[in-house]
Amino acid sequence: MMREGQMHCRRSIRLREYDYSQEGAYFVTVCTRSHILWLGIREISEIVQKQWFWLAERYGRVELDEFIIMPNHIHGILVLVDDRRGGSGTALRKRKPLGRLVGAFKTTSARSIHDSGHRSFAWQRNYYERVIRNEDELNRIREYIIANPLQWELDRENPDSANYNMDYNLYMDGVYAGGSRTAPTKPAAPTGEGAGWTG
Repeated sequence: MMREGQMHCRRSIRLREYDYSQEGAYFVTVCTRSHILWLGIREISEIVQKQWFWLAERYGRVELDEFIIMPNHIHGILVLVDDRRGGSGTALRKRKPLGRLVGAFKTTSARSIHDSGHRSFAWQRNYYERVIRNEDELNRIREYIIANPLQWELDRENPDSANYNMDYNLYMDGVYAGGSRTAPTKPAAPTGEGAGWTG
């Protein structure tokens, strides 16, 4: 419980010292507030899809890769490319980082959803991202996104799943490694000198 005069400080889940405006591929997950199954409503999912595609229309340096809408979250791959149209260095100084692009998506989609009559719709306050480091990881994430609807029973965002709210990094490490989506029941016993569970 916070005492009077104390400020609530949210812990950042972003990589320190990483420039999220630089070129690269990013795996993004955005959830609805309280994991409410809003995105199962056709009208809302159509708005969400339209606004996701709007990102590439609005921002010349955004390219879209795989994308899926689940009942209470979306997964997508955003690729930020060098956009030197016009040849000025000003464009490079003013390029939006990933967080601002995700924020634009969340703001415009929520506004359109509210305008459609679903005034209590809201996105979760933050979002998950992962910097995609190589082609193998990109391909695994693409496969994960494509197969996501078939894996809804195991999804950590599914309130009825045994994996619901599982530690994101633990859950996703299994996905990126091509492994299971379920957490190990207990870590394997360390063996050898200096061996231990790291995470």
